Amino acid sequence: MIDHDRLFEELLKTFFVEFVELFLPEVYAYLEPDSVVFLDKEIFIDVTSGESYEVDLVAKARVRGQESFFLIHVEHQAQPQTEFGRRLFRYFARLFEEHGLPVYPVVIYDKPRRPEPSTFRIGFPDRVVLEFNYRVIQLNRLHWRDFLRHQNPVAAALMAKMQMKPEERKRVKLECLRLIATLKLDRARMHLISGFVDTYLKLNAAEEKWFKAELKKLDPTTQKEVMEIVTSWMEEGIKKGLQQGRQEGRQEGGADVILRLLTRRFGALSPRTQKKIRHLSIAQLEELSEALLDFSSLKDLTARLRENA
Repeated sequence: MIDHDRLFEELLKTFFVEFVELFLPEVYAYLEPDSVVFLDKEIFIDVTSGESYEVDLVAKARVRGQESFFLIHVEHQAQPQTEFGRRLFRYFARLFEEHGLPVYPVVIYDKPRRPEPSTFRIGFPDRVVLEFNYRVIQLNRLHWRDFLRHQNPVAAALMAKMQMKPEERKRVKLECLRLIATLKLDRARMHLISGFVDTYLKLNAAEEKWFKAELKKLDPTTQKEVMEIVTSWMEEGIKKGLQQGRQEGRQEGGADVILRLLTRRFGALSPRTQKKIRHLSIAQLEELSEALLDFSSLKDLTARLRENA
């Protein structure tokens, strides 16, 4: 199971200033970038429903050129929820009460196409008593092409969640990785973004074939850098599967990962080939995992399996 909230939290914590610069340029204008610190997660109990809620992300920052501070509260929502504005206001009130600082609330939605509310109101026929406004970012209402020219790691990652046609998925993935390659990030941060992209844009065999063909059309330097990115998350996926296999005293975890990667690169494997891979030892799977990154066709796989027979 994919922990979507954790993925978003890790991305935003690593590139929080870049997120503000991209989506909240008005805030970026008065935010002191070096002052950002993240507060511990807070859990609020809804006494009416008896449920507990954990605030996603709260950052404390200083106003540029001043000694005053404020909070930025970011909530990630995959789907709209009834009474969400009311819940967000309760978070706002609790955070303001506890920290005594102004709170800038932000909601990031994944999937809804319809415009989501950005205001929670309490009113009477003669007047509005409360009007609580919050910032709404709806990724599925943003088009990926509009972010192609942004030299921003958050743009490179979140294009994978933006509006696109089904036939554009492979193009979006290529453009995401091309953008990542131009950012010149360290390996850890590059791997975080590329892993995020690969999580939400997994290609089938036909898409992978197109992807590799288009990759060869890039200039040699960019092509090399993109291939290093692709190789890094392939290696990480294999390593995790093999590690799980060792911990559980079996080889299936690593075999499953290798089979998925081979299927994505070369299409469906024959039952006989799958059986051979599943019968490899963990040590043999580790050797195969290193070799498969250099395979250019299924003939290379067949030759390798013959060596292990």
